Amino acid sequence: MNVLFPALRDGSPAPALRFGDRALSHRQLAAVAGPLAERIAELAPGGRAPLAIWATPTPETAVGVVAALLAGVPAVPVNPRIGERELAHIVADSAPALVLAAADTELPGPLAALPRLAPAATAPGEDTPPGPLPVEPGDESAALIVYTSGTTGPPKGVVLPRRALAHTLDALADAWQWTADDVLVHALPLFHVHGLILGVLGPLRRGGSVHHLGSFSTEAVARELSADGTMLFGVPTMYHRLALAAGEDPALAKALARARLLVSGSAALPLTDHERLTAATGRRVIERYGMTETLMNTSVRADGPDATGTVGVPLPGVYVRLVDDAGRAVEASDGETVGEIQVRGPNLFTEYLNRPDATAAAFDGGWFRTGDMAVRDPAGNYRIVGRKATDLIKSGGYKIGAGEIENALLAHPGVAEAAVTGERDADLGERIVAWIVPETGPGAAPAPSAQELTDHVARQLAPHKRPRTVHFLTALPRNDMGKVLKRDLRPAQPPAGAPDA
Repeated sequence: MNVLFPALRDGSPAPALRFGDRALSHRQLAAVAGPLAERIAELAPGGRAPLAIWATPTPETAVGVVAALLAGVPAVPVNPRIGERELAHIVADSAPALVLAAADTELPGPLAALPRLAPAATAPGEDTPPGPLPVEPGDESAALIVYTSGTTGPPKGVVLPRRALAHTLDALADAWQWTADDVLVHALPLFHVHGLILGVLGPLRRGGSVHHLGSFSTEAVARELSADGTMLFGVPTMYHRLALAAGEDPALAKALARARLLVSGSAALPLTDHERLTAATGRRVIERYGMTETLMNTSVRADGPDATGTVGVPLPGVYVRLVDDAGRAVEASDGETVGEIQVRGPNLFTEYLNRPDATAAAFDGGWFRTGDMAVRDPAGNYRIVGRKATDLIKSGGYKIGAGEIENALLAHPGVAEAAVTGERDADLGERIVAWIVPETGPGAAPAPSAQELTDHVARQLAPHKRPRTVHFLTALPRNDMGKVLKRDLRPAQPPAGAPDA
C-alpha cells in the first residue's frame, strides 16, 4: 500500500496550503481532513459510490479531496462553471452518494438534491493533535473520476487509481527535483489534472506547500515569487501574458528569474513566448505532456539539456512509442517523421466509467492510444504536432502538423494569437486554414495582410505548409485550461485595421 501523503500522517508543522489569507499546515490539514474522512466513509461505505466535489479554487476543495482520498472514496471534481446539460450527464453517469461544498455555496439542481458535507477549512491550533487517520486502501483503488471535455460526444468519466497518482507525482519529483522545500505558486482550476493532481496533491505528497492565487494576474505571480515561491505552474495563456509584461516590468522579470522552476502545460507554449521569457528573465520554461487518461507521460528535465519547443523525454517508468497509420512502430528519431503517441505504464487510468466499449477501443494491446501526433528528435525528445482528429492536416499528399504552422505564424510581429485547421479541398484533399488575432494596443505592429502571412510561413517552412485561407478574429475560443476550441472557430468580421481575407 502506498501512503499518498506521508507528511499528513507524520503531523508535519510545515506549511501545506495557502489560499489568500487562509492557510493550513500539514498537521492542521490532517486535523480537519481526518474527521471529514470518517464522515465520508459513513455516508459512502466502502467507496461503492463516489462523491462529487464542487471544485472551486478554495481550501475547502483541497480539504475535501484529501479527505475523500483518506476515506478511500473516489471523488468526482465538478467544474463550477459547468453547463446544465453536462452536469446532468456527469451526475447521472457517476451517481454520487453525496457532494462536498462549502456551507454557503448555492449548488445547481442535480447537486443540490444530494446529501451535502461542508469541508472545514478553519485551522485548528498547531497544538491540537490530529486524530488517527484512516487506513488507506490499496494502490488499484479508484482515487478520482475526472470527466473529459466531451469534444467528440458526452464527457467520459476517467477512473484514476491511487497507483497512477502516486507514480506520476513521484516521476515528476525525479524529473523536476521537486522536494519538501518547494513552494508551488499557481492559479489553475481545481477540477482537472493540472491544477488539482499536479498543483495541489503534488506539493502535499512531497511535504511541501502550494500557494493558490485564486485568480491569475501578473501582479500576484510577481508578489508570490518575490516572497517564498520556488515553482510556477501555468498554461500558455498565462505565460503569454507574463512574457508580454516581463519585458516592461523589471520587478516581474526579477521575480520570474528567481523561481527555481517554471512549468507550462495543457497546451503547447509558442516559441515566441519561450523566447520573450528567456530574454526578459534568463530562465527557460519547461514543458511536459500528459492527458486525463495517462496523467504525465513526458517532461523536459530540470537537470537536462535545453529542449525548448519539445515536451521532453519519457518519465521514469513510462513507456512511449510512435505508430504509423497501420499501427507499426515508428523507429525514426529524425524530428520529422510523424506518428501517433501510444503510452503504457503505471500512470494509466483503469477504465472509462460505465463504458467498457470505449475502454477497449482506447487500447492497442497494452498501449493507450492518445490520439496525439508527434515527432521524436535524435535526443529522444518528443514534439507534439497536434491532435490526430483536428491538428493533422493531409494536404497534397503531405501529413502536416498544425503546431509548427502556428509557431511560424506567431513569429510574425503583427500576430498575437494563431490557430491552424484543415478544410476540405477538391484538389489538395485538405487546405490549410489560419485563424489570426492581430496584435493591438500601443506599439503594436501594423495588422498583417493574408498574403503577408502566407508568404511569411512559406519562407520559414516548406511552401506546401503555407495557409491557403486566412481568417482574422478578435479572439480565439478557449476552454478553462486555455486550449483553443478549434471546433468553435468561425469566420468573423475582421477587427478594425485588419484586411479581409
